[in-house]
Amino acid sequence: MLLKTLSELNGASGDETLVRNFLSEKIKPYVEKIITDKLGNLIAFKNQNLSGPRVLIAAHMDEVALMIVAITSEGCLKFKPVGGIDARILVSKIVRIGTDLTGVIGAKAIHLQKLAERQKSYTYDQLYIDIGAQSKEEAAGKVKVGDYAYFVTSCEPFGEDLYKGKAFDDRVGCAILVELLKQEYDFPLVAAFTVQEEVGLRGAKVAAYQIEPDFAIVVEGTIAADVMDRAEEEWVTELGKGPACSIMDRTTLYSPKLIQYVAELARRKNIPLQFRRGSSGGNDAGRIHITKTGIPTVSLSVPCRYIHSYVSVINEKDFRSCSDLVLALLRNLPTLKNYPAKTKEDQ
Repeated sequence: MLLKTLSELNGASGDETLVRNFLSEKIKPYVEKIITDKLGNLIAFKNQNLSGPRVLIAAHMDEVALMIVAITSEGCLKFKPVGGIDARILVSKIVRIGTDLTGVIGAKAIHLQKLAERQKSYTYDQLYIDIGAQSKEEAAGKVKVGDYAYFVTSCEPFGEDLYKGKAFDDRVGCAILVELLKQEYDFPLVAAFTVQEEVGLRGAKVAAYQIEPDFAIVVEGTIAADVMDRAEEEWVTELGKGPACSIMDRTTLYSPKLIQYVAELARRKNIPLQFRRGSSGGNDAGRIHITKTGIPTVSLSVPCRYIHSYVSVINEKDFRSCSDLVLALLRNLPTLKNYPAKTKEDQ
């Protein structure tokens, strides 16, 4: 399964090489040209010689992870998050450094904590990675400052139509883009597998500037908080209700006309669709839509429970429906004369 392989690959912000190399091989038969830009974005071109609007589909390759920032005299590794990770979920998790070095995230044992300490959540300063080293010198022979530490999680099915795994944000989008590139279109299509989304949407800014598309679709993994400790209005999205169309978030106010177009298209194609409730977070659309003279952009996402953690959960039907809806949108592009990326004077 493509998603399983992508999920289990390690590729934090700034360390996307394994993911990029894998994707490059997968898409090579279906595109005419592939480049890796100076920042590390993987950009694939299809139908370069056709006329018509240039359409960009984008998904980011990077995942949240940890970076080693110091080695203690006892041989333990201090670390910081790369991307947004809640420190409270990290204790006792297994991590992988490099290809074969295993570590366990540790903290002061509960038996040794005072009552006041037990009533507070752990901070990053209180956590460390134990790799079994007995000294700083031994640990330094295996690890260097700046190395990444990754969660060790297998992608597996469980329950009814559910999958659990790491890095679904945004390997679900990457997997969908691979499948979309296998299809034929009558306009120039560019796929951007972007880098460093989790640390500031950096790759998307560079990619959109050089591609300068007339229309863009961002394919993402997004928050699903449909669990027992949250009020329904705080769920943002729900598993099993289809892909989520973003209306607004911290980085983008999406065009109401485009949102209405997507909703009507989903209705006509009998594809389930929900709207992303909530305005926190952001994605690559935040940089793409304000590039140069502006790019009309929509964002469609696969809901993920426990996002940015050791393990996330998706519904396979949402994943398939998201792919179906993006394909339908590509087959039925909205008229772009009402959303011009470039006027005649600009050309």
